Amino acid sequence: MPKEADIAVLLILAAVVFVFICGANDGGSLLTLAIRHRGASASLALGLLAGAVVTGPAVFGLSVATTFTDGLIAAPGRTAELTFLAGTGVTIAVVLILTWSGIPTSITLALLGAIAGAALGLGAAPAWNRLGLVLVLGAAAPVAGLVVAYLLGRVTARARLARAGRWTGLLQLLAFGAQCLAYAANDGQKMFAVVTMTAAGAGHPVVLTGHVVPVLVIGAVFAAGAVASLRRVGRGAGLKLVRIRPGHVIAAEVASSAAVFGSAGLGVPVSMTQAAAGGLIGAGLNDGPRSVRWQFAVPLVVAWAVTLPTALVGGLIAGLLLRGV
Repeated sequence: MPKEADIAVLLILAAVVFVFICGANDGGSLLTLAIRHRGASASLALGLLAGAVVTGPAVFGLSVATTFTDGLIAAPGRTAELTFLAGTGVTIAVVLILTWSGIPTSITLALLGAIAGAALGLGAAPAWNRLGLVLVLGAAAPVAGLVVAYLLGRVTARARLARAGRWTGLLQLLAFGAQCLAYAANDGQKMFAVVTMTAAGAGHPVVLTGHVVPVLVIGAVFAAGAVASLRRVGRGAGLKLVRIRPGHVIAAEVASSAAVFGSAGLGVPVSMTQAAAGGLIGAGLNDGPRSVRWQFAVPLVVAWAVTLPTALVGGLIAGLLLRGV
């Protein structure tokens, strides 16, 4: 087994990098959509998103984070810590490759697959029933986002939001605010789960609820990642799905918020980037199927489909390597 000090350093490093990557993938995607039609300035949008992440534990609790830490594997303390070390490292590798290719994939899917694979490699037992429920609801999220955004798109088209002037900007800002809160209530909590487990494994347990400093650090690292990837994600496949109009943005943001909020009450993590992409496609379908740029949509779906098994295999290999050290 690795030495205690080595594990502590690796756990802390993995946690910091993971939060940064969440900012780069999730935060960059959300910010790029929010500022697409000047619904909010980049600084205002970043402040809203980072503020939601920071206040999330106090406002919404950590039920989704608890699913990651307690609901996915059955293993003693040290094995659980190694599982999170391997799972986090593999998740970072998988998501980095896709993010820097301009493809906003699902960190949630990658983390779920990597944790399950690492647990198997270390001889622990993944909670397959719980994982199955999470995957089913995760697959339903972009579909729900698509359907809701399509219906909302019908409404916004009739309201002629493009001619509504300042009201369009206000509606976009409110919709983005709802999306930030939904992210904090659900998808963003994977960061707190990883930080909690890695800090405990490093010998420095962290209590996030009611403690300002660690949450502020997480928010700052997340914001740094979002800013660092803003241009790259903006050139990626996510925003090329449709020819985006203000009504599309509002519909996609509201629809993805509803889909992600809906599963938060169940403590089930779902991906905001997936729900938002589904929302953009649903809103774009109001202009006809040909308005959706399927040459970008198909690779995005393929990226989601390969993320889970790739992360699972990577986690399995990492777990076996850690087991044999």
